[in-house]
Amino acid sequence: MTRTGRVEVPLADGGWEGVVLREPRQWKDHPQPFASRVAFAAAHVVADPRGENVPGAPAVVDWDSTLAFRRELFRYGFGVAEAMDTAQRNMGLDWPAVQELVRRSAEQARDYGARIASGAGTDHRDRLSTPAEVRDAYLEQVGFIESTGSQVILMASRHLAAVATGPDDYLAVYDDLLAQVREPVILHWLGEVFDPQLRGYWGSPDVAEATGTFLGLIREHAGKVDGVKVSLLSAEHEVGLRAALPDGVRLYTGDDFNYPELIRGDGSHHSDALLGAFAAIAPAAAAALSALDDGDLATYDAEMAPTLPLSRHIFEAPTWHYKTGIAFLAWLCGHQPGFTMVGGLQSARSVVHLGRLFALANRAQLLPDPELAAHRMRLWLEAAGATR
Repeated sequence: MTRTGRVEVPLADGGWEGVVLREPRQWKDHPQPFASRVAFAAAHVVADPRGENVPGAPAVVDWDSTLAFRRELFRYGFGVAEAMDTAQRNMGLDWPAVQELVRRSAEQARDYGARIASGAGTDHRDRLSTPAEVRDAYLEQVGFIESTGSQVILMASRHLAAVATGPDDYLAVYDDLLAQVREPVILHWLGEVFDPQLRGYWGSPDVAEATGTFLGLIREHAGKVDGVKVSLLSAEHEVGLRAALPDGVRLYTGDDFNYPELIRGDGSHHSDALLGAFAAIAPAAAAALSALDDGDLATYDAEMAPTLPLSRHIFEAPTWHYKTGIAFLAWLCGHQPGFTMVGGLQSARSVVHLGRLFALANRAQLLPDPELAAHRMRLWLEAAGATR
């Protein structure tokens, strides 16, 4: 396992895969936004390895590394979707850390002339008993995010999913929110594959019925909706929904399994992007989107193709633990000094899973320093006792 240029990673069947390091690719910087698509990368947070980042403890963040990672995304033309589920909202990132994260990130985005949108939810409150209480909790977070200069993303609320008795409760809450926001927002529909507590969002477990409620809300408030971020992992549903949206309302795909075809479009409609996957594949995605700006569909397809097996692996079931793979890859790539996560979430994926992630990232030439990545992969395998 210690031979230079090769790493032996364990397989689930008890065997081994010899990963031969590929030469690093020199990806081109693309510091300006893309012309043909709006593209946000949902970024993770880097835990301070000296902090008590154990389950249930307040988050202790390595701010230097966290902000540096966002600058890496700016380098490739992406806006940052801040304080979203990728940043472990509802999975370790508490409200005081969210506030500090949004404040620091929004300030940095202004300095770099980059776009930022940040998640507003209700997770700073323990118990909410009525839709009105949920609305008021939302407004507290909306007010804070607006004060930083960030665009608002209205995240799906576990509290609302728990207290709503049907579509009317959702509409009442969102009607009030959209009436009071200062600027157009992004509505976030996060499916239960990402968070089981959000089952039945918009008032029905039937996706078609829920979509009808969702579209009715958007049509009523089209002037206050910049776009919708849909994370249901159904390309068919997304294609139908984006065709039904009012003019001027974007669909930001959150489909980490089918994003190349959805962003490419069908000749009549296309999806923009707000993806956790882009935090893992930023250089390659930038190359693809740059080609799309030039109308070069063949190069777009060729640049996206190697990223899809990696993304699908990172987001495999249980999908809500994809954050572990994002952080692990950031460590392999040298974007953070260690592999720890707030809430102790670094334990959420197996050694076999992370070994496969290394192999796929190497295949896609997304390891900027393959020898560093190999060294860190070996350290991880040795610490886990998974050596040949």
